[in-house]
Amino acid sequence: MTPHEPTRVDFWFDPICPWAWITSRWMLEVRQVRPVTVAWHVMSLSVLNEGRDDLPEQYRQLLRTGWGPVRVLIAAEQQEGPEALGPLYTALGTRFHHDKAPRDRETIAAALAEAGLPASLADAMDSGSYDDAVRASHAEGIDRVGYDVGTPVISVNGMSVFGPVVTPIPRGEAAARLWDGVLLIAGTDGFFELKRSRTREPVFD
Repeated sequence: MTPHEPTRVDFWFDPICPWAWITSRWMLEVRQVRPVTVAWHVMSLSVLNEGRDDLPEQYRQLLRTGWGPVRVLIAAEQQEGPEALGPLYTALGTRFHHDKAPRDRETIAAALAEAGLPASLADAMDSGSYDDAVRASHAEGIDRVGYDVGTPVISVNGMSVFGPVVTPIPRGEAAARLWDGVLLIAGTDGFFELKRSRTREPVFD
């Protein structure tokens, strides 16, 4: 990478995850203050948690409703190209996390319209024909970090990590400082983990 070439960040997200949403909005803040480009990729909590029988019923219901959005994202990527993922994620995430809209066809159709994508992509919600591609995209991200984490996964300068998990959304110079820290650990050979228990609920403002 030349001194003037932006740093590429690969970002794996599940649109139903509020923590991934906050991290993604931080990443958009970083784009305003640091030379970075973001490549969006789909991962799936529904795939990650398949076969687990130790989950609360409320979370299992969340995972059941998680298939539709990731199928639509994959369909959009296949039909319109990877550049469709960012705008569609923003449209979906705003509805899911800010508006508390249900993860149903009406919500997804409205998100597709906002992102300028064909309404017919909503048909992918109920089509298992996209599941292999969902699994492949998910595996590309999760294989980089291991299966004891979730979403988001970011990859930068050859290092991939789960997170950062943060709330509220760092903005402006605060976003830049956190990014600089990510670059610092990315340049540290053998770095694996920083973690503490969460004591706040997600804040989307």
